[in-house]
Amino acid sequence: MTYLLTQIFLYLLAAFILGLFLGWLIWRYGKPSASEIDAIRAENTRLKSDLDSCTRKTAKLEAQAQVPAPTPAPAPVPAPAAPVAVVEDTAPVPAEKPEGLSAPRGGTADELQLIHGVGPKMEGMLHDLGYYHFDQIANWTPAEVAWVDDNLEGFKGRVTRDKWQPQAKVLAKG
Repeated sequence: MTYLLTQIFLYLLAAFILGLFLGWLIWRYGKPSASEIDAIRAENTRLKSDLDSCTRKTAKLEAQAQVPAPTPAPAPVPAPAAPVAVVEDTAPVPAEKPEGLSAPRGGTADELQLIHGVGPKMEGMLHDLGYYHFDQIANWTPAEVAWVDDNLEGFKGRVTRDKWQPQAKVLAKG
């Protein structure tokens, strides 16, 4: 019985010593070198500057995209002498296709995805219809807006709902 206990003790002692040796090797050689630490710090600094740059660009684009609504001055309303019947003009605007381009001017299209509501698929659909630039969208008439709203497959009404024209006007100036 003592022989068995002695063997178990020796195996445990050997495992303990081997564990200490492996732990020391990992501790000693597992540390990053000074050049690796410098490379990590440089990468960290570069990423922080990229993040700051993106944050500034985002703030600038958000500020440009916010178009303040005009506040009309209240006008005095005279009292009518007799009851007046108000008839609203509910005639629909006849849809008219806006003029498109066969290719972007200068060979480079504007990044239409900066307009809220335009994603990669929508940008491709607009390019297929011949609309590549912010000023094209900004200059659409109500009849042309109605045509585009009706002809965007799967996205009907998006131009009006997401108010593309005010955004395009701001982006065309910038």
